[in-house]
Amino acid sequence: MSGQDPEPLSETATPARVGVLGGGRMGAGIAHAFLLAGSQVVVVERDEASAAAAGERIRTSLQRSVDRGSTTRAIAALESALETGVDAGSFADAELVIEAVPEDRALKSESLRRIEAAVSRTAAIASNTSSISIEDLASALQHPERFLGLHFFNPVPASSLIEIVVGGSTNQELVDDARGWTEALGKTPVVVADAPGFASSRLGVALALEAIRMLEEGVATAADIDAAMELGYRHPAGPLRTTDIVGLDVRLGIAEELHAALGERFAPPQLLRDLVADGHLGRKTGRGFYEWSE
Repeated sequence: MSGQDPEPLSETATPARVGVLGGGRMGAGIAHAFLLAGSQVVVVERDEASAAAAGERIRTSLQRSVDRGSTTRAIAALESALETGVDAGSFADAELVIEAVPEDRALKSESLRRIEAAVSRTAAIASNTSSISIEDLASALQHPERFLGLHFFNPVPASSLIEIVVGGSTNQELVDDARGWTEALGKTPVVVADAPGFASSRLGVALALEAIRMLEEGVATAADIDAAMELGYRHPAGPLRTTDIVGLDVRLGIAEELHAALGERFAPPQLLRDLVADGHLGRKTGRGFYEWSE
């Protein structure tokens, strides 16, 4: 959870033009990372207002990177490499397009079909899903061999990890390319098979759910549960604070996916369901297991 962006290792090893479908927190972070690494980036949103908001979100984060010296590139050059809009046709000349819409199976499948209809035959397609089977999502595509998972972590600019998820049909050359892109972004690739929750979500959610159960049972306060992991195991942030940062709704969605696939050990605690139902989703709403203020 460092405040510094990882230093890109190369200005040329990322695709020259990258598309991102979805300009929310994750999509904006993905766009930010590729812009710093030297790519031109086009972000497509569902309507003009959302596209404008995505553009502002990305420009603000780029300015922060410039201000703290995380890049030597001028803000004007970074902003000129960014395009936002609502037309998926803008992906026609992209070498890589990443789907970054909310974690909903039907929405992601529809989004991937929309991307495939717009891109060239040689373009790579990726999903930023954190839990949905890459093989299931690939079934929406006519050419699943050019599809894989690129699971970025929140906040994307400061995170040093990308989980590369390999589907049963994914071309090995694409996996090798994805490793190179990841390293060019200044991040470390972890390659995993298409298993429920992959590696990171499965382990992270298991820890978070147990921490929530401990909070429900009154074992300790949220702060003390987190401190036990931060100080005892050197986690940069405890499981409850991390859940607030990721979003309680996101954690709940992943837990439900894992519960269906792997059984009762991933059953979401009632406390998590209640907080999400009440709109307390963590940092993005100002309250989760902690109170947040910008």
